[in-house]
Amino acid sequence: MSHPSRLTSLALALSLLIGASLVQADEPDLLAAASNGATSSVANSGKGPLPLDDLRTFAEVLDRIKAAYVEPVSDKTLLENAIKGMLSNLDPHSAYLEPEAFLALQESTSGEFGGLGIEVGMEDGFIKVVSPIDDTPAAKAGIEAGDLIIKIDGQPTKGLSMMEAIDKMRGKPGEKILLTLVRENGKPFDVQLTRAIIKVTSVKSQLLEPGFGYLRITQFQVNTGEEVGKALAKLRKDNAGKLRGLVLDLRNNPGGVLQAAVEVTDHFLRKGLIVYTEGRIANSQLRFSADPADASEGVPLVVLINGGSASASEIVAGALQDHKRGVLMGTDSFGKGSVQTVLPLANNRALKLTTALYFTPNGRSIQAQGIVPDIEVNRAKLTRELDTDSLKEADLLGHLGNGNGGIEKPSASKSSKVAKKPRPQDDDFQLSQALNLLKGMSVTRGD
Repeated sequence: MSHPSRLTSLALALSLLIGASLVQADEPDLLAAASNGATSSVANSGKGPLPLDDLRTFAEVLDRIKAAYVEPVSDKTLLENAIKGMLSNLDPHSAYLEPEAFLALQESTSGEFGGLGIEVGMEDGFIKVVSPIDDTPAAKAGIEAGDLIIKIDGQPTKGLSMMEAIDKMRGKPGEKILLTLVRENGKPFDVQLTRAIIKVTSVKSQLLEPGFGYLRITQFQVNTGEEVGKALAKLRKDNAGKLRGLVLDLRNNPGGVLQAAVEVTDHFLRKGLIVYTEGRIANSQLRFSADPADASEGVPLVVLINGGSASASEIVAGALQDHKRGVLMGTDSFGKGSVQTVLPLANNRALKLTTALYFTPNGRSIQAQGIVPDIEVNRAKLTRELDTDSLKEADLLGHLGNGNGGIEKPSASKSSKVAKKPRPQDDDFQLSQALNLLKGMSVTRGD
């Protein structure tokens, strides 16, 4: 994969962040590091003199609060609240990280952390579930993308800042928490969860049917690109060295590390731009391109996305769509097209700051729009009717044999029917449609 020469000297490592904050490190879109020099380059990029009148007003407000507020307030508390206010009014993804939150942010890139397993954002003053993470307490409890969290342990979330709500949802593994949710303007309902150590498997794969593979990425961690390469090799090996089609499932994938998204996309492309970023500082002007190697070996591809596909997921989907490398199927993605840089500060604190927007190879900005799939397929429940044992020609007494010597196929009796092992596509309408599309493509190619 070809990278610009400046990448080797970057002091800032970028990551894409989705729901603005962590639920005990439940946001996997993480981590950046910055040297003192990089931090200074951001700080010194502003122009013009300091607004002395505004600074005097700030000092006066600070003094009045200390002197007249009903309870004593320390200088440290007031200053930290002021910093949080500065960040919270920029955009939903910029934040001031105190030591606990900064540590949680770093831990989540490893794929193991404590919490509920949900990605969250803000909507109309409420906490909104962007996506539940597979195999976590939130996913097992049936929490869905788009649910609004209106109460936490009976306390309303309306009016709380993101970080305040996150703090209420944090806790030790094993502790219980009660969330009150609203789904699609319905009636509120309660869900009790038990906080747990979340161990997220970034990549899962299996054969759906002979020749057709399934590759799911739950989030983009540091080693996701490498894991996808291994998964592709195993799928080919399990199918005599060649695949007839592959479903890449990015549904409810809240994003993650930018570099991982680039590496995953590179596994499916031989050349061309993958993504580029633009911001005010020089280090935010980046371009990532594919190298000639193609780990997927050109396998026909269908990519599944939905409203829980965000950030790094949208980078992958957007690049594959622009290069016409695969067919996108599902529903519109989340629409988070900004890049955050985590700038470490003194005393184990950090700033998570939006520093750039990213663009697909064709120059599309996903911010607040999302990726529109090539084929819209909404989520639906699959129900199957039982086959009736109707007679066939081969059941009739005295029927003629097959003229070419083919094996006769009479109707199967109930006693001879064997229960099939459940498959992922049996209860997943979107996945079954993706598989059907791949089969159709395989027929027209003559595979």
